[in-house]
Amino acid sequence: MEYLAIIKKYGNGYSAYLPDVPGCVAAAKTKQETLKLLEEALQLHLMENNEKELPTKETEVAYIKVA
Repeated sequence: MEYLAIIKKYGNGYSAYLPDVPGCVAAAKTKQETLKLLEEALQLHLMENNEKELPTKETEVAYIKVA
């Protein structure tokens, strides 16, 4: 299953979180490293919570154009 990751650049690094998995966050100097850490955080979250069912995907994304 795929989850939406929100990625934000802050100063010299990046942070990211999964809105559908509360508490699943990561931060690093590069976007690629941040996403790698976020994937690891998700795996740990699922193992620690012994989740038999994956968290429900409820978040959607849409872009709004402005002139």
